[in-house]
Amino acid sequence: MQNIRSTTDPDRTPEARDGTDGTGGADGTETGDEAGATDDAGRTRSGPGRDLTPLLAGAATAIGGLGALLALTDSGSPLRAPFTLFFLLAAPAAAIAAALTGLEPFGRTVASLAGAVAVDMLVAQLLLATHHWSAGAGLAAVTAFSALVLLSALLRRPARRTPKRQG
Repeated sequence: MQNIRSTTDPDRTPEARDGTDGTGGADGTETGDEAGATDDAGRTRSGPGRDLTPLLAGAATAIGGLGALLALTDSGSPLRAPFTLFFLLAAPAAAIAAALTGLEPFGRTVASLAGAVAVDMLVAQLLLATHHWSAGAGLAAVTAFSALVLLSALLRRPARRTPKRQG
């Protein structure tokens, strides 16, 4: 049996090209829930699946903040340990990632996670060596480090200037 493929898009079957498979029209436009985000061909789509980055960033911030709050208040919640661990990894990782603007996304992710683990270990070692270990002191030290690195990264970026209006 002979299989004929289109030279414009080799991954689509003849049914998909003529719109009979239900995923798009005969003219190649997309319909339904997929309209809105960017597909593999670089076309812009709009709709429910377009960009989840702000939503995920907000959820991560809420989880990390709740973990820090649960640890500082000595809550007996079963969510205390995982949310606090998430905060201890995510806060320095986000700050380090903000400072590493020249790297590609995968390299930035790996470097920021490795840096976050190193920061956590150095804070724990410092607090244990000085006999000041406590969960609150560890959280405060990691928060202070993350805030300082994030602040320095934000101050290092050039300010976006808007052109002055004439007339």
